Amino acid sequence: MAWRAIFKYEYMNKLTNYILESVGEMKKVTWPTKKETYNYTLLVIAISIGVALFLGLLDYLFNSGLQFIIYR
Repeated sequence: MAWRAIFKYEYMNKLTNYILESVGEMKKVTWPTKKETYNYTLLVIAISIGVALFLGLLDYLFNSGLQFIIYR
């Protein structure tokens, strides 16, 4: 039974240390400004739309090519 108490103590000690170290690391983080976040968000949206259009175009071209080969 004593081992359970020791296990719980060690587990809680490790958990407490993890949380405290995580909080310490989060204080060291350089967070982006509101303007940077806005610009990065627009960049991600633009790249996502560009990739979607590119993949849609490839899909259309491959589909058209296969239909031409199958139905000619």
